[in-house]
This record gives sequence, structure tokens and C-alpha cells, in this order.
Amino acid sequence: MNTTQLETFLKITETQNFTAAANLLGYAQSTVTMQIKQLEEELGCLLFERLGKKVVLTPEGRKLTAYAERMMQLEREIMLEVPEAREPAGVIRLGVSESLCYHGLPQILLEYKKKFPGVDIRLSFIMHDTFPAMLKSGALDLAYSLNPAMDYPDLELLYEKPETLGFYAAPDHFLSRQEQIDEKDLARVPLLLTSHSCSFRRMLLEDLADHSVTPQIALETSSKEILKEFAINELGVAFMPDMVIRDETDRHLLTRLNWTGRAFPVFARIFVHKDKHVNKAIRELVDMISKGV
Repeated sequence: MNTTQLETFLKITETQNFTAAANLLGYAQSTVTMQIKQLEEELGCLLFERLGKKVVLTPEGRKLTAYAERMMQLEREIMLEVPEAREPAGVIRLGVSESLCYHGLPQILLEYKKKFPGVDIRLSFIMHDTFPAMLKSGALDLAYSLNPAMDYPDLELLYEKPETLGFYAAPDHFLSRQEQIDEKDLARVPLLLTSHSCSFRRMLLEDLADHSVTPQIALETSSKEILKEFAINELGVAFMPDMVIRDETDRHLLTRLNWTGRAFPVFARIFVHKDKHVNKAIRELVDMISKGV
């Protein structure tokens, strides 16, 4: 058993397809098939069930996934820490809330790459209810999230900054002409909300329920761009992070409503698992994010 085989195993688990995994890894499909066959022979069990073009994990395969992710994390830490080098090198797996990618972060990552060209940052989007388990399993090295303040006993907080949520409508929308709005003003107004798994949506719906307001949800989607487009075209009022919508307000395509109802505090925060070794590469990245460099 070696890390190459485990990397191949995890890529097949992610794509559910041998051919797709081979293409992403730059291998011939026969090489991927051989690696998994060798791994299965060594472990004495099947790791995947082949269902046409799709493959699914067996119970044994699901057990192996957690161990494989931890071993790959250890390999990344070895490459970042052990070699005698003046600057960090290796891989950092960074999970990010989508909203944080609209302003600032892409430029920060570009500057980080210029400063530490030997570090490869693998970026993936996260949801608030899944990233703690991903940090624990080693699938992520650190998580940069935008959520309400929540306690995570197994995680260590490295950075925190308060952010804001807002209600947005087209300039000609009737609510845009009101001096202020609160929960009762949202009754019978089409709402454009994030998906069911999003904490922003849950906060708003709980608030409306507390005020006996039945929401009229016109659209639910994880795409902030779609929410903005629907709001611009006067198809409802969008509720989303202010950082996501700066361009549209600057261009007067959307108006931020003067909300006087309950506050919705959220925070941009960076977490690692409590047992994670915070190496120089991670410390430098967190420092650049905190300074907005």
C-alpha cells in the first residue's frame, strides 16, 4: 500500500468514475484499475462496486476513506515541514465559504502564491454543517467560513472578523422606496434565498416565524449570482452577505434596504482541527487573510 494508490482511491471516491479519476490524475485508465486491484488484493476485500459507468463504495471502502484522507494529510504535512528549505513547500487543502471568494480572497491567494511558489493551495467550497468533519478527517487542512457564531469543540479558531447580511431589491421595487423595513414588511413579498443547508436562510426563517410572518419563497439556490439576477429583474428581495453584492450596488443595479428588524450577526472565521499542527505555510496564509493583503 502506498500514497499513490490511496490518492487514486480517494479520487475515484470523489468522481465515482474510474475514467474521470484517471483524467484528473493524468494516468491511463489501466493504471488506475491496476492500482485499485493491487490495493484490494492487499486488503483482501472489494473497495468499490461497479454499477455500469458509476462506482460506489463498499462498506470496506467507506472505512478506508477516513484512513486514506488522514494519511494524505500526513504526507502533506511531511512535505511542508520536513525538507530543509527556507520557504514552505507542499499542499494546503483550504475549504472556503463561497461568499468569501467574491472580494479579496482571490487577490490574497495570488499574492500568497507569489510569496510562496512552492505551496500549492487546493481550494474547495464548504458548507457550515460539513466542514468540521472534513477538518477532523484530514480532507481539509483549514476552513475559512462565513456563518453565525457557533461553537465547535473539536476545532481551533485562528481568525475572526464580523461581517453583515442585507436585503436587496431593484431600485424600482416598492420596498426600495420605503425609509425602513422590518419583518412585517416581508409578508407576501417574494423572497430570494440561499439553499436549505445555508445558515443565512435558517436565521431569516426563524426570525420570520418568531414574528408570525409566513414567507413567500420565490427561489432557493446556492448560487449568489442567480439570486442577484432575479433581484435585479424585480422578481423578489434577495437576502445575502453584503460582501457579495458590492459591484451591483456600486452600479445602482440593486439597493440595500434599510432593515430595522432583528440583527443577523455573522463572522468570517478560520478554523483548523484542535490536533492540527499549524505550520509556517498555514500561519502565513492566515496572517495574509487577517491583514487583507
